[in-house]
Amino acid sequence: MKNPSSPSFVQKIEFYFCMYEKYHVCYGGDEEERKANYTDMVNKYYDLVTSFYEFGWGESFHFAPRFKEESLRESIKRHEHFLALQLGLKPGQKVLDVGCGIGGPLREIARFSSTTITGLNNNEYQISRGKELNRITGVDRTCDFVKGDFMKMPFPDNVFDAVYAIEATCHAPDAYGCYSEIYRVLKPGQCFAAYEWCMTDSFDPLNQEHQKIKAEIEIGDGLPDIRLTGQCIDALKKAGFEVMWSKDLAVGSPLPWYLPLDKSHFSLSSFRLTAVGRFFTKNMVKALEYVGLAPKGSQRVQDFLEKAAEGLVEGGRKEIFTPLFFFVARKPHSGSQ
Repeated sequence: MKNPSSPSFVQKIEFYFCMYEKYHVCYGGDEEERKANYTDMVNKYYDLVTSFYEFGWGESFHFAPRFKEESLRESIKRHEHFLALQLGLKPGQKVLDVGCGIGGPLREIARFSSTTITGLNNNEYQISRGKELNRITGVDRTCDFVKGDFMKMPFPDNVFDAVYAIEATCHAPDAYGCYSEIYRVLKPGQCFAAYEWCMTDSFDPLNQEHQKIKAEIEIGDGLPDIRLTGQCIDALKKAGFEVMWSKDLAVGSPLPWYLPLDKSHFSLSSFRLTAVGRFFTKNMVKALEYVGLAPKGSQRVQDFLEKAAEGLVEGGRKEIFTPLFFFVARKPHSGSQ
């Protein structure tokens, strides 16, 4: 985590939390305000939670379908390799990771495919952390980060051989606008693949329990509005893409994607995410904050991440939410914008 003894950070984390909360419906915010201020909202969210994510989840902040007898880390790596294979990545290609986090998937996919990958991220803290991890793992010569907004990418047209996004473009206030930018920077004839967070066809917007679960996921995970799977496909087509195929990979997964967050499940390989591990972490954070070794506000961050986990598990159990809606879309050879 950032230096907990820094007075500016102690004040900043509490300020960020208050400013972040105000965007969400639970605290009187509305969807349009979240969309209008998505950059500010998402930045505040990741300033707050990145260290917690890395502690509990590792360097790759995403879910994955999982086989029996497979560890969480193994499933995450396989999930990243699957994406690389679906894109048909080849050594030496120039690839864009949209909303790259601290670069866990970027480093794994770069080593797996021998490609050069640029990570696009609008959060300064995550970029600085990602650069350090690139240096430690020895991929800093082939992989880098660019600070920028994926609604207004700082790249020329037709420059990347492939583009992917892993549970990131769900933060976009407008899927069409985001996909249009991806279309613009992608070379004609090449593909864009993504894992999207979506509400499924089982979601009922008139069901109050469904609405509550959706709101918990949105505030706990920095989302302006969770789209339906069909809305993502429509936005891709409107942007000019040919959708090659799409599927909710949560359907038919041998183990539920939300298993790492399910308090009834115990695993030594992902102990920090279990009920016992989360209880230990919560009390450790509380104690460290009390004695001044963790910044003020850390316990509040831990609490709202717990609420987010509850929303995700319930959304998964009721099959109204999925983080694993996968698609591959191609920019036509004649395509240009």
